[in-house]
Amino acid sequence: MADYFVHESSYIDEGSDIGKDTKVWHFSHIMSGAKIGKKCSIGQNVNIGSRAVLGNGVKVQNNVSIYDDVILEDDVFCGPSCVFTNVINPRSFVVRKDEYKTTLIKKGASIGANATIVCGITLGKYSFVGAGSVVTKEVPDYGMVYGTPAKLHGWICKCGEKLDKSLDCSFCGEKYKESDGILESIINEDK
Repeated sequence: MADYFVHESSYIDEGSDIGKDTKVWHFSHIMSGAKIGKKCSIGQNVNIGSRAVLGNGVKVQNNVSIYDDVILEDDVFCGPSCVFTNVINPRSFVVRKDEYKTTLIKKGASIGANATIVCGITLGKYSFVGAGSVVTKEVPDYGMVYGTPAKLHGWICKCGEKLDKSLDCSFCGEKYKESDGILESIINEDK
């Protein structure tokens, strides 16, 4: 007996690997070879490709397709109807399966509803992509991007709150420092 939940309307292909306590909801399809970690939530009408990898604690909202060569590390959030790609120059009459580009979404990153992530880039850890954005370039750790094309508009705390100029989170107390466009968490002596 499986140690994960699958709604009766979903299809799980033999050869997929699904972690303990993961939930797969209505009308989803997990293809053979897909790897899904523990305690994930796979929403309604989600398709996960055979070479897609999801870490532990990933939440994929409704109507998302995670294609081959898309990697979501632990605790990534994919908002409703966000879009991943895996070919930079698709044509229906040209087979490009050997040209897929790897897309890496690092630990704790969040992607807003209806955002598009163009293939071959990395979203840094705990980064935040605003709803409806089109991301065409790398996003740094803790970077907050939005727009079309998405641009860096500031920094966001690990807890999800926007950081002000002090780079100290008013919500959780986490402290950060910026150097040459890179944000790093520093030890908070108050904790």
